[in-house]
Amino acid sequence: MNTIVVYDIPDDRLRAKVADICLDYGLQRIQFSAFLGPLAPSHQEELLMKIKKRAGKKELNIQIFPICERCWAKRQVWVQKPKKKDSPSGSAT
Repeated sequence: MNTIVVYDIPDDRLRAKVADICLDYGLQRIQFSAFLGPLAPSHQEELLMKIKKRAGKKELNIQIFPICERCWAKRQVWVQKPKKKDSPSGSAT
């Protein structure tokens, strides 16, 4: 099942570790604190438990959104990358 994981974690070290955990589960980073990818319900629960254990008593807000295939098919994506700078003009010959 397609899954979106988003989080808000003030602690830099914990935030980096949570990102590593998400990557270990095969999720793809789509924003600084957002990941997506296929994740079975049992793995969603396992991921959350692993993050909770790692966080201990530190502050965090993590949310996991499973997305059904019908809703996933309706998603809209727009990715725009910056244009590459043109080569310098006016070179002497």
